[in-house]
Amino acid sequence: TLCRILRQESTVPILMLTARGQEMDRVMGLELGADDYIVKPFSFRELLARVRAILRRRELDRGELSPPADRIVVGEIVLDRTARQVWRSGRPVELRQREFDLLCVLMEEAGRALRRQELLDRVWGENWIGDPRTLDVHIRWLREKLEDDPSAPRYIQTLRGYGYRFVDPDAPPVDSP
Repeated sequence: TLCRILRQESTVPILMLTARGQEMDRVMGLELGADDYIVKPFSFRELLARVRAILRRRELDRGELSPPADRIVVGEIVLDRTARQVWRSGRPVELRQREFDLLCVLMEEAGRALRRQELLDRVWGENWIGDPRTLDVHIRWLREKLEDDPSAPRYIQTLRGYGYRFVDPDAPPVDSP
C-alpha cells in the first residue's frame, strides 16, 4: 500500500482521511503506518486540530521544541522552563513571574508534600521578609488559572498546618508507607 511504502521511505506525517470507519479499518490504517486516522464526515476544525497535533509530535520527536528535561508534564499541565510557558489541555496559561516560579517548584516536586517555609525560601528567597500569607494568595491565583473549580482543587492540594502538594489528579493513588 501507499502508506506502507511512504513509511518505509520517509518519516513524513501521514493522516488518513477515509469513509471507512469500522474499528478494523482504523486499526489497520494505523498499523500500516498512519500517524492519525479521521473518518468522513469531519469538520475543518477537527482536521486542523489533528494536523497540528501530528506536527507538534513531529517537532518533539525531532527536538525542535524544548528538550524534555526542560518540560514538566503533570496530567493536563505542561510547564516549559526554558520558554517560561505553561499550557493546560493544550491552551496557553498566562502566569506572572512568581506564579510561574511557584508552579515550577510545585511541579518539580509533584507528589511530595512541601512545607510552606520551603516554598517561600525557594520562590521568594531565604532572605525574603514579608507576609507569609503571600504564598496563599499566589496559590489561590494559580488555582484560578489551572483548576476547573478553584474551590475544589484537583492539582494543588492544601495540607493544613503544613503546606501544599501538587498532584496528577488522574494518576492512580500511591500507597503511603
